[in-house]
Amino acid sequence: MMRGNTRRDFLRGIGGAALALPWLESIAAPAAASRVAKRMAHFYVPIGVVRRGFFPGEAGDVIPKGNLGQLRRSLGKQDPNYSVKKLEQLTPTMQPLERFKSEINLITGMDRTFQQGTDVHAQCASCYLSSAPPYTIKGTAWPLDRTLDHLVADVVGTKTPFSTLEFSCNSHKDNKESIYFDNISWYGTGHLAPSIRDPRKMYHRLFSTREIDKYRDVTDLVLEDARSLKRDLGYEDGQKFAEYFDSIRAIEVQMDRLEQMKGELSKVKFDEPPEAYLPRGEYIRLMGDLMVVALQTGLTNVTTFMVGPERWDTPYKFEGLFDKPRSHHGMSHNQTKMIDDLLKVDRFHMEQYVYLLERMKSVEEADGSTLLDNTLFTYGSGLGDGSTHQYNDLPIIVAGGGKETKSGQHINMPEGTPLANLWLTQAKMMGVEKERFADSTSEIGAMKA
Repeated sequence: MMRGNTRRDFLRGIGGAALALPWLESIAAPAAASRVAKRMAHFYVPIGVVRRGFFPGEAGDVIPKGNLGQLRRSLGKQDPNYSVKKLEQLTPTMQPLERFKSEINLITGMDRTFQQGTDVHAQCASCYLSSAPPYTIKGTAWPLDRTLDHLVADVVGTKTPFSTLEFSCNSHKDNKESIYFDNISWYGTGHLAPSIRDPRKMYHRLFSTREIDKYRDVTDLVLEDARSLKRDLGYEDGQKFAEYFDSIRAIEVQMDRLEQMKGELSKVKFDEPPEAYLPRGEYIRLMGDLMVVALQTGLTNVTTFMVGPERWDTPYKFEGLFDKPRSHHGMSHNQTKMIDDLLKVDRFHMEQYVYLLERMKSVEEADGSTLLDNTLFTYGSGLGDGSTHQYNDLPIIVAGGGKETKSGQHINMPEGTPLANLWLTQAKMMGVEKERFADSTSEIGAMKA
């Protein structure tokens, strides 16, 4: 949703274009350091994870045989009792997080409830950030309710151009599933906050101009003013300014490359749609770069990021993993034969999350902190396992959060703890005055410094 003027200054260019700037000490107001914004972002992984690769102590546990439906218990062996331990040895799926080990919390033991009569995957995605208990929302077959991101945006998104931004890394146009499989953000019951799949469309939304069709790219519109401003900057700010514009240019070049590839692929006959052959990691990282720029420049303080849709059998090219495009959902229904390949996909998704952590870590804020320091950035899934389809023992990692967050921990919640307890905790950390969220029972005290 578009809001009024941003709290940050904009660099105005010819044609009415505007690029929001990162913080620059040379032109900052004296009180800038006290106005560093709080942000929240959610990185959603579809179809759960392979438990033995993600959860500590489960490497030798049973491999689920086939599609086991909606299992109400975990096949793993997480302790049913509450404990808080230092996060030390990382599991194979979590290994890419090694350099961020002291800046994250692994949270296990979180559960969700399931409403019978609806698709397990669709409800898993569409109700992930609402945690609405079954049969409590009238007028809908599913417990669709207002999601956490919009509740938080009511507090931290009132002065940004966009109260929230919704990203989806679903490159396919086949629309083989309903909206409930491809969106996790809702304004309220029956009111979808639609995610944007196309990087070019998201780019235009962030940096749009009436004159855009007359120029090769948006940054050309502001270069004249940019050069003038740069002459007034100190050395370090000049470097930061150049890096920022280089990052925008890199995004544009990458979009052009992927669009050119799309055009070439469309001329070739495949068994799968041409989109299946687009490099998956490149696509995710491009959308991620756009998300980081939006948070960095104050265009929004709240984002959701779906790394892929739920259940769709459409194949993807996981570059570096397989020779041909593969269906993540299809593989998840046969862990017995596909266990090694599924573990590769899980690690691949974790590597994309780590890429965004690194990008956020590299952005300096006005008070000397980083964008990651000031962002609650959560990795999670609505399923505990893609084969069992269990709604309990969900894979959750929370990074960032700054001085208000205690990190470097494995927090194992008591068996049956609602996922809504985490959403309540995050809401209150973001300034929402709320004593309960959905079916929450309490906050997670171990997360707070």
